[in-house]
Parts: sequence; structure tokens; C-alpha cells
Amino acid sequence: MRGYCDFYEVAPSDDELRALCLELIANPDSAGLQLIARAEEGRTPLGFATIFWSYSTLSASRIAIMNDLYVAPDARRGGVGAALIAACEAECGARDVSTLEWQTAHSNTRAQSLYDTSGAERSEWLTYTLAVTRR
Repeated sequence: MRGYCDFYEVAPSDDELRALCLELIANPDSAGLQLIARAEEGRTPLGFATIFWSYSTLSASRIAIMNDLYVAPDARRGGVGAALIAACEAECGARDVSTLEWQTAHSNTRAQSLYDTSGAERSEWLTYTLAVTRR
């Protein structure tokens, strides 16, 4: 997760990242879940995907948001990203979730080349982000 945060040049603390992981481990059916791809030899982590459960009024159904997908640089182009997307889709299917959605930065063309081969369709939606003041 630290590599993913470094890639996007953000710096949540290790404690904050750990708390997120613990929440996903404790509540995989309500909050979301995290999938980790590991090498067969040595079980070295190669990448991860995080899914959060939500709902869509437009489809009147439960959806999944793949909020994170990261593959370590030395494991890229080896099928890890495609395997993580397939695992996310399988988790959605097992939970009767109608749609898996995700975003990436406009500049992340490497990820887009993977996503374009996944069978997913590019959305027409623009994403806006509003920082909320905690009260």
C-alpha cells in the first residue's frame, strides 16, 4: 500500500493504512475487502486491489468500487493486474453485485492500457473531489 501511495504522491500514515486494512478484514461483507496477489515462491506480495461496496440509484442495485489497484513495478506486465481485476469481478459475482467500477488518473496510461483490455467500458462521467472539513 505504501508503494501505491508513493505512486500517487500522497502520504497517509502507516497507522491510517493499517486501520483501513483492519476495517476491511473485520467487515468484508459490509465495508469492502482487500485482495492481495502473491508470488508462488516465498509468498512475496506483488500487488493488491481494494473494493468498497456501495449502491447505484441509476441501476437500482448494489455496486462495487475498486478504489485501488496496484502492482509492484517489477511485477508489471506479468498478468498480476489482470488477475486482480478478475478476482474482484469474481468477488462481486459471489455477492450478487451488478457492477464493478473504478477510476484512474488521466496521466496513468499504463493502467489504462490494462483496463482497456479487461472488457470494461470507459465512462462518460467526470470525477469531482470535495475535501470535507471534519467536525
